Amino acid sequence: MIHAISPVDGRYAEKTKILKRYFSEFALIKYRVFVECAYFNALCDKISPLDSISEDQRKLIWDIAKNFNEKDAETIKEIERTTNHDVKAVEYFIKGKFDQIGLSSKKEFIHFGLTSQDINNTAIPLSYKEAYHEVLQPLIVQIILHIKSLALDYEGISMLARTHGQPASPTTLGKEMLVFVERLEDELHNLEAIAIKCKFGGATGNFNAHKVAFPEHNWPEFADNLCLSFGLKRSRYTTQIAHYDDLAAIFQNFSRLNTILIDFCRDMWTYVSMEYFRQKTVQGEIGSSAMPHKVNPIDFENAEGNLGVANALLLFMAEKLPISRLQRDLTDSTVLRNIGVPFAHIVIALQSIEKGIQKLELNKPQLDNDLENNWVVISEAIQSILRREGFDKPYELLKDLTRGNAYVSKATFSEFIDKLPVNDSIKSEMKMITPFNYTGYA
Repeated sequence: MIHAISPVDGRYAEKTKILKRYFSEFALIKYRVFVECAYFNALCDKISPLDSISEDQRKLIWDIAKNFNEKDAETIKEIERTTNHDVKAVEYFIKGKFDQIGLSSKKEFIHFGLTSQDINNTAIPLSYKEAYHEVLQPLIVQIILHIKSLALDYEGISMLARTHGQPASPTTLGKEMLVFVERLEDELHNLEAIAIKCKFGGATGNFNAHKVAFPEHNWPEFADNLCLSFGLKRSRYTTQIAHYDDLAAIFQNFSRLNTILIDFCRDMWTYVSMEYFRQKTVQGEIGSSAMPHKVNPIDFENAEGNLGVANALLLFMAEKLPISRLQRDLTDSTVLRNIGVPFAHIVIALQSIEKGIQKLELNKPQLDNDLENNWVVISEAIQSILRREGFDKPYELLKDLTRGNAYVSKATFSEFIDKLPVNDSIKSEMKMITPFNYTGYA
């Protein structure tokens, strides 16, 4: 690990190891083998030359994928050293397995009528789909639940809001947490609405080889059903490769979700710097190599950095992948091999956010102190009631009293209200307003 070039496989290897089953070189090969075996078994139900293959033999074919291991992957890599073609190496590996299980006479139907991208553009979306449902989505939901928990814990905790960094109409800490819950839930809903698609149609997408060899069959329908069995939607009109518009949408959606999380991290970082939160210390941890007192918000900083790296990669991929010269060029190949990298950075970030949230301790006296020192923020409330009562130019009146005046206090407002030419019940109503209770529906 110490010699790894990428930190996702080095420093953060323990945090990202869960993704290896989906996005590693081994995983890619395994998914390819699975797609090839699934395709062959589907052919057994379709074309007469494979009618004679028994159920027991078909089970043995499935076992090639089911029991795939690192030794098998190394065998394929060894074949690739000769073929210089990764998918062809998979085909030759499976043919070798067919020799071992007594299906040598049928092995030429392995990869029949397909191009390598039929395999890659099915294997990779399938790996993403499973990684999303089994790893990414649960982690995102967990973060949303953590933030919801903060919202419940801090319901009714009044807090000075800040717009342009300046004191503004008060809010509650719980409601500010719900802002992020709603945004994240919306993006998660949008993400899950995107159909995960694949390409499966032969060399240039037209089933040329399939139709010329077996014209009596409906091959597009066959491929549709095969892809549906993987939980994928087949793109009907393609070149030799997938158009990747769905992946681009997924990557852009993730980048928006990440941006919301960056916004959350920056707000939490700022609340810590304002001492609205203190952070629990961990025995043995050091905050600064020079300053012994420091407890830095490093988890939110780490998450922000990792989310930024993820977004740089996701947005590049979203812009690059849908572009290919004519019916194909090879630029998508190396890019696709990297799709696990931004998701690894996202996983690191989500774990850091969770850790950061768990360290937080509310420092309510600091929130109360800020409210007490900023009675100016109720000027909006006072002028709104005066507007209701038909008072002339109440905004201007309150502006003259409060704008740029750092010494406006409860007493200042009380004295100001006493001098207003309104009845006593209105004065009493206005005097009930404080920075602590002027929070609307928050």
